[in-house]
Amino acid sequence: MRFTKITEADSNHDKLEQMSVEQLSLIINQEDQKVAGAVNTILPDINSFIDATLPKMQQGGRLIYIGAGTSGRLGILDASECPPTFGVSQERVLGLIAGGDGAIRTAVEGAEDDPNQGWKDLEKHHISTLDTVVGIAASGTTPYVLGTLQTCKSKGITTASISCNPGSPIAEEADYPMVPVVGPEVITGSSRMKAGTAQKMILNTISSVLMIKLGHVKGNRMVDMQLSNQKLHQRAIRMVCESSSVSEDKAIELLRIHGSVRKVLNHLKNE
Repeated sequence: MRFTKITEADSNHDKLEQMSVEQLSLIINQEDQKVAGAVNTILPDINSFIDATLPKMQQGGRLIYIGAGTSGRLGILDASECPPTFGVSQERVLGLIAGGDGAIRTAVEGAEDDPNQGWKDLEKHHISTLDTVVGIAASGTTPYVLGTLQTCKSKGITTASISCNPGSPIAEEADYPMVPVVGPEVITGSSRMKAGTAQKMILNTISSVLMIKLGHVKGNRMVDMQLSNQKLHQRAIRMVCESSSVSEDKAIELLRIHGSVRKVLNHLKNE
């Protein structure tokens, strides 16, 4: 397949600076509506990756995202939300970014151009063949990501990629390529827009489905969520009350004793 950087193609819209606020917000919204369709098209690829990853995680393996810039930040965002949402350890889903944690807020010049650094970053986390590594790069060409996937494959580690250009180097390298083709950005080359939205949708799907299948959701409730703030504590109280016949005061008492919705429900079940 001939590789063309669709993410760098000229926008379908021009003279943006001459448009009104209303016109600009409308065309951005209209372009965004194409993203869900692009992700829907590759659901079989996403499902294949999840099916391959689940058994490894059931054996204690980890899901590891690696990327640079916006792509790296999106991976870190998804990974960082898994512990509070599903009650898993911070090591269960990891997000690594070129340039290290400082690059989450501030760009680190040239960090994404080193094809060897990603593997060095993975080694710090004692990477193993039970782990699965997802390279995220809208362009599909980022050396930091590509080099990491190449090394992982050479060592028998399952790899996947999320990019928005068919036939890109990382899509060709990965065991499980996921390529939502969202088309040119409204602002030419600004892949934090539609491409970033597509990446986030895919990451949400991957982590959510895996956590559901790993047993961290009961019905449609986050029964293992961390009770780390007042909002979540109130949600936990509602969940306990709705799932049993106990009063709100009793739910508060049980949550204080047991610390999680799951443990409270198990306690009530065994009474």
